[in-house]
Amino acid sequence: MAATGEEAAEMDCISRVSLAHPTVLSLGGSSDPRGEPSSEGQEVVTAAPKKPINSSDGGVETAEEAVEPAEPDINELCTDMFDKMAVFLHGELTGTCEDYHLLENMNKLTSLKYMEMKDISINISRNLQDLNHKYASLQPYLDQINQIEEQVSSLEQAAYKLDTYSKKLEAKFKKLEKR
Repeated sequence: MAATGEEAAEMDCISRVSLAHPTVLSLGGSSDPRGEPSSEGQEVVTAAPKKPINSSDGGVETAEEAVEPAEPDINELCTDMFDKMAVFLHGELTGTCEDYHLLENMNKLTSLKYMEMKDISINISRNLQDLNHKYASLQPYLDQINQIEEQVSSLEQAAYKLDTYSKKLEAKFKKLEKR
C-alpha cells in the first residue's frame, strides 16, 4: 500500500529532519556524534528520533541506529576480573570450609555413636559373663537332673520288663488253671 500525497510528504519531511538533526546521547558528557569513545574512555551513542505514531500514517516508525560500544580501559577490565575472581575464590573456599565443618560434625557424631555402641557391648559382655557364672553354678544341679533322668528311664525300662514278665506269668497261670 503506497502512501498518498500528504502522507508521502510528511514521511519525506521526517526523514530529512532526522538526518539533518541527529540526537546525540552521551554517557560521558562528550558531544561526539559519531558514537566513538570520548577522551575519558566512555561511550557516545547517536540515535535518530522516532516518529510518533499517528493513525494517519499507518503505524510506521523509524528505527534507531545501533552503534557498537567502545572497549573499556584494560586496567578497569583487569580490576573487574580480579574482583570477580576474588569473589569466586572466596565462595569456593567458603563452600570447602563449610564441607569440612560438616565432615567434622559428622565425625563427632559418629564417634559418639561408636562410644555408645562400645558401652552397650561392654554391658552385654558383663551380662554374658554373669550368665556364664550362673550357669556354671547351676551345672552340678543340671548334672544331678541328668542322672535322675537316666535312673528314671532305667527304672521305666525295668518296670516295662517286669510288666511283660508278669503278663507272661499270668498267662501261664491261667493256662495251668484251665487244666
